Amino acid sequence: MIKIITDSTCDIDTELLEQYDIDVVPCYIIWGKEQYLDRVTMTPQEFYQRIESDPQLPTTSQPTIEDFCRAFERAIEKGATEIVCITISSEMSGTFQMASMAAKMVGVPVHLVDSRGNTMMLGWQVIAAARALEAGKSVQEVLQTVEAVRQRIYLYIGLDTISYLAKGGRIGDAVNWLSNTLSIKPLVAVNRESGKVTPVAVYRTHKAVLEGLYKKFTNAIGQQVGKLHIAVVHGNALEEAEKLAARLREELKPAELFINITGPVLGLHTGPGALALCGYVEA
Repeated sequence: MIKIITDSTCDIDTELLEQYDIDVVPCYIIWGKEQYLDRVTMTPQEFYQRIESDPQLPTTSQPTIEDFCRAFERAIEKGATEIVCITISSEMSGTFQMASMAAKMVGVPVHLVDSRGNTMMLGWQVIAAARALEAGKSVQEVLQTVEAVRQRIYLYIGLDTISYLAKGGRIGDAVNWLSNTLSIKPLVAVNRESGKVTPVAVYRTHKAVLEGLYKKFTNAIGQQVGKLHIAVVHGNALEEAEKLAARLREELKPAELFINITGPVLGLHTGPGALALCGYVEA
């Protein structure tokens, strides 16, 4: 039996995780003296409610080697003879490294995949792996399927503010001041080759960044032929996510479209109101 394991930055809905029997190793949220497990002991909704009212911002931490070892051992106890573990980009987190170390400590082959992304860029690769497995594919065919998805996937993220990046120390004070003064709304992408976040454009209004998000994503998808899979991911902005989804359904007619909420670990940096589009055309 082959088992699929990922980490909690995948932003895959619980229903799909259960449907495909995907195990998730949670990251950590540290809020003052309290520690939470991402999406386990702190839900995304609880996180967004608190982050807007609590003057103290949390920090986050990757799963430990022991966390991955326990997940691998549980899979083995349930009959796994091989494991496919797909994680957040190694350029964004030490999660892949922790999983790599843990893989050497268990008694079955663990095939590690660096998704080179986060949120549903990771999530789509995990889902594709699970579906390939369900279709009776071999481990190598599963890994080839994951790579094929990664080579065709796009992720664009529109931020309502860059203040959360600034508060987290990711940008300088000058940019923080500029963002508060001019209400800058940045659009960023995740490069599927480098695994890094790259700037795309800057807008002055929320409406403009949403339009920029939509256009950049739809232009990237282009005229590719095949089944289109799209995820609309939001930072506690369901109503706007639903509007984006309705427009995508009408104009692009995707074979599959999900609306998911961004979890706490990623939401800490993107903030409330952020919206992302992530998708690929099936080869």
